[in-house]
Amino acid sequence: MNPVNQIRDLFDQRGHLAYGEGVTELEHALQAAHLAEKENAPNNLIVAALLHDIGHLLHELPEDIAEQGIDARHEEIGKRWLERYFGPEVSQPVSLHVEAKRYQCTVKPDYLNQLSAASVKSFTLQGGKMTGDETRAFEENPFFSEALLLRTWDDNAKDPKMKTPLLDHYLPLVQIALVSDCASS
Repeated sequence: MNPVNQIRDLFDQRGHLAYGEGVTELEHALQAAHLAEKENAPNNLIVAALLHDIGHLLHELPEDIAEQGIDARHEEIGKRWLERYFGPEVSQPVSLHVEAKRYQCTVKPDYLNQLSAASVKSFTLQGGKMTGDETRAFEENPFFSEALLLRTWDDNAKDPKMKTPLLDHYLPLVQIALVSDCASS
């Protein structure tokens, strides 16, 4: 199946699930992509914003997994799936968006206070503040800047009243971002 159709199916089947922030998984994804698009982000980053939480749609775990004290490592699940179809310009920011939250909480003392309750809970499960070595390694990552941008859109994509384009608006961008050998699958 074409990856674009798989993405549509994932959002059709699981996009209605609660994100834990007053929006659904689909609404959160659309809001993140919309915020990226409003900032004239490159196509690959808009796609990364749309798909940054695809790991939540791929795992078979219950919606309340964080409340059970379990980190599903959705960023890793998402990265592994995305790497099959997209280049690192999409998969790497997605794999780093959790690390970007940990980084921001480490280097900006007030950042943690700005997070939603659900994001604070997951922050603890995801490892909390970074060590000095983790901070330096993250800063040296070639996708450091993209991960921070994606994190900002992720943090701001939790508004139950935000109006966004529909998923069909973004699927042509997803198609363009596919690596050439799977674009015609």
